[in-house]
Amino acid sequence: MKVIEAINNRRSYRGKFKDISISREDLTEILRAGVAAPSGCNKQTTSLIAIDDPEVLKELKAVIDPPVAETAPAAICVLTQGINAYRDKCFAVQDYSAAIENMLLVIEEMGYASCWYEGHITDDDKINEKMAKVLGVPDGYELVCFLPVGVPECTAVMPKKKAFEERVWFNHFGEGN
Repeated sequence: MKVIEAINNRRSYRGKFKDISISREDLTEILRAGVAAPSGCNKQTTSLIAIDDPEVLKELKAVIDPPVAETAPAAICVLTQGINAYRDKCFAVQDYSAAIENMLLVIEEMGYASCWYEGHITDDDKINEKMAKVLGVPDGYELVCFLPVGVPECTAVMPKKKAFEERVWFNHFGEGN
């Protein structure tokens, strides 16, 4: 699959997953794509934990309320560190966002599906902190994203997108398409 195909075909998948395990080899390739992402001033603020042990996965899913991805055979948790990179600016959000997108594209290319769960776990109820405790994440790291990984049972629906011309211009805002 070409990169542009993965970009155009990728969808957030919130359905059930088939009962098919994900190999460590495939998970490792997905993780390598994540850590290959650019980071502000090369501070490399993003770290990743892949979960493929059914018992750990069960314990992790038990703290996610309301539940998501209950049938996913594997998951990746994205961690960040608030390290300043340039003139007292921290680019951790950009760093982990780039890592997540890289992983989502490789997940698509490999025929798996996923969904970027961030707001659901980092809201006021602090599910991410409960998840971090299950995974033994030390102080100084924040768990910011949960990516279930698996073979989808069905095809995700393409969300309605605004027309290209409504969001993209050349040379000046609102002109030149």
